[in-house]
Amino acid sequence: MLVAVGALLTEGAGRLAERRAVAAVVEEGRAAWPLASAALLAEIDRQRTVPVVLAQEGSIRASLRLPLAGNLSAVNEKLRLLAEQTQAQVIYLLNRDGRAVAASNYREPDSFVGSDYRFRRYYAQAIANGSAQQYALGTVSGRPGVYLSQRVDEGDTPLGVVVAKVELDNVEAAWGRTTRPTFVTDARGVVLATSVPAWRFHTVAPLSAPEADAARDDLQFPDADLSPLPGAERLADGTWRLRAVAEAGRFAETVAPLDRGPESWRLHILSPLDGARRAAGIPARLVTALTLLLLALAAFLLARRRRREQEKRDALARTAQALEAAVAARTAELTRANGQLEREMRERAEAQDRIIRLRDDLAQANRLATLGQITAGVAHEINQPLAAIRAYAENARRFLERAQSETARENLGHIVGLTERVGSITDTLRSIARRPAGGRSRVELREAVDGAMLMLSTRLAEQRIEVVPPDATGSFAVEADRLRLEQVLVNLLRNAMDALRGHPAPRIAITLGRGDGRVRLGVSDNGPGLSPEQMDRLFTPFSTTKPDGLGLGLVISQDIVSEFGGQLSAGPAPGGGAAFLIELPEAGRP
Repeated sequence: MLVAVGALLTEGAGRLAERRAVAAVVEEGRAAWPLASAALLAEIDRQRTVPVVLAQEGSIRASLRLPLAGNLSAVNEKLRLLAEQTQAQVIYLLNRDGRAVAASNYREPDSFVGSDYRFRRYYAQAIANGSAQQYALGTVSGRPGVYLSQRVDEGDTPLGVVVAKVELDNVEAAWGRTTRPTFVTDARGVVLATSVPAWRFHTVAPLSAPEADAARDDLQFPDADLSPLPGAERLADGTWRLRAVAEAGRFAETVAPLDRGPESWRLHILSPLDGARRAAGIPARLVTALTLLLLALAAFLLARRRRREQEKRDALARTAQALEAAVAARTAELTRANGQLEREMRERAEAQDRIIRLRDDLAQANRLATLGQITAGVAHEINQPLAAIRAYAENARRFLERAQSETARENLGHIVGLTERVGSITDTLRSIARRPAGGRSRVELREAVDGAMLMLSTRLAEQRIEVVPPDATGSFAVEADRLRLEQVLVNLLRNAMDALRGHPAPRIAITLGRGDGRVRLGVSDNGPGLSPEQMDRLFTPFSTTKPDGLGLGLVISQDIVSEFGGQLSAGPAPGGGAAFLIELPEAGRP
């Protein structure tokens, strides 16, 4: 009887120890879940701000708005350096048509530059909604990853999309250093990231043919197997039986959706049970043997078993505390990183404000330099009507002395017209020196051309330059600041006049045209033209071929035209020389 009672007690104690060991394993899995989740989300969050910040960069918008070789070369290098600093797999820039125009891997044989990504969901959703993310297989690299995208806007107009690809190799490697198989599934149960590479793009449950086709379409991986996990079987009690892992046997599953990050992702952790059960069975078998041999020692053995269970609980508590401390440390690190990023964004905004103020100061300096160069011509223009005014005044006095009042009235009318001309010349000179207020109004391009020609007429006559006016008829109106637009034209005409100095038959042609809702104003000369080296540095600040030049005229002119929603470009003129083209949105009918 005593032996039977001892056996029953021992069997009950063994089962209790096994249940507690299993519960401890499950609790360990639950404690490991936040750490595994934090590692995954931290890797994605670390790259999430990269496209957002790049989309605000002026150089990124400029390369999409005017994709010249110089602009794209600088953007390629910027993306390469940023990818090295942030450890992103690749960062690339798509234009409005979904084609990659710049990439951090532009030096590599499998560079993304030139590839078409219109079919990618992260491109279509970003163009439509402003931002997107997608887990998919790389079409060029053949490697899966998370694609984070952000639309680049200029006003209300989308210019393109910035994309950063995050591969989860580091996270999977960290998961693989534990004894718990860990993986992430999407809404259909397809394994995306995993510590067991053979499980990737398999499923936790069988999929129907339509579901499998839809999953392949989401992953944009038509050859994905999408069969159930190889060497794994989910049992009726919710545990798993694994065969194709280092520690085969039964595993308890801890699964929950990620509290943030990619939508519908679930994180699974499988904790081994067999080792815990074997460990729990050792004390039970020992108790059984000792009970059968010497029942009198049962009380002592029971006390020892309780002490060991308490030690296990204490060890589990210490493990949980260590995990909580690790999660807290990681959270603090992420908080510090977020604060640093916010400070950097504020500093970037302040730097942008300083750049805008500096650009305005440079524009004012350029206007004052232009003012000094045309003052002599304006003085000459004023001297001519002043001499005529004096002659008309003397004649009017004589006519009045002779009582020829009608003739004297005509001379006085001429004097009024000449004073109005002097006033317009001095107003133009004063407007150049004055810093613009920034307002816009309807401006006729012909009138802007006439104003620029008036300021430069003396020098044009001195150089005997033939000016071919536009032969197009009709209205060519834009929404702009007339004074700033005239400043652009004065810069272009002065550059042409400098290029024609010493030419035997100098000629400047001015053209007007329209199309696709835009008007075009061209200024070309028959001078020596622009070399490829000059074309590359044409719109670079402080780059000039003139000994007394600042190298700011074309840079400021390009900024002014861009503010009006237009573009300033340069190229060779037909028959030789240089040609500059201003394109601006056409103003509506008044």
